[in-house]
Amino acid sequence: MTARTTAPPELAVTDVTVRFAGLTALDAVSFTVAPGSVHALIGPNGAGKSTCFNVLSGLCRPATGTVRLGDADLTRLAPHRIAALGVARTFQNIVTTQGTVADNLMLGRHALSRAGFAASALRLPHVRREQREHLARAREIAELTGLGHHFDTPVALLSYGDRKRVEFARALCLEPSVLLLDEPVAGMNAAERARTVEVVHAVRAELGLSVVLVEHDMGLVMRLADEVTVLDFGRAIAHGTPDEVRGDPEVLRAYLGTGAEQEDAA
Repeated sequence: MTARTTAPPELAVTDVTVRFAGLTALDAVSFTVAPGSVHALIGPNGAGKSTCFNVLSGLCRPATGTVRLGDADLTRLAPHRIAALGVARTFQNIVTTQGTVADNLMLGRHALSRAGFAASALRLPHVRREQREHLARAREIAELTGLGHHFDTPVALLSYGDRKRVEFARALCLEPSVLLLDEPVAGMNAAERARTVEVVHAVRAELGLSVVLVEHDMGLVMRLADEVTVLDFGRAIAHGTPDEVRGDPEVLRAYLGTGAEQEDAA
């Protein structure tokens, strides 16, 4: 498996505001994803987490603010250009195509192909060589994510957890420097969640990329994340390590409605 030889660039979100028909979905949100770290975005339903991911991946453009990956300004770029700069994303719902695991992973390699349409249609020698190289890399990523023995298996025959990992592996096939994981364990059982934690640890260690994670499973967040940003009603109300965020009064109030009563009593 080929590991990254240099640290991925820093991802910096600065004062990002998003409005939909007068509703403020994100309100001057700022946070920084340190190179090679796992950074979690958490918050109650409707807090703005998915909107934030849509901004990072180019599906939504902010009214104000910037998103930068190293020296590159991602703020106004189309999704395919952001992907080409090294940002890959998974989605809450499984998005796979018909065919085998290999077929799905090769879709993730498509953007890296150097062959033109005519050369591909003619199956020229250099095109076949490139295809073999892409297939070998896809197999390596399948092995890393625990899908190696399913490489030639139709996706339709896989378990739910394995299909979620296919989407994860396909995003890795883009060779990203930043991986956006949108609720990667949603709908999984305990064993599948534990396996996913192992895979994220392995990918981070092996590939040296940065991970931005949206997840409702707080146990998983506390085990995986180096830093956590908490959103509530579109605002960032807390930043810090998992331990720091866990005890923050604003976070407790947002999740549990606690804290206000004590302040009123005082």
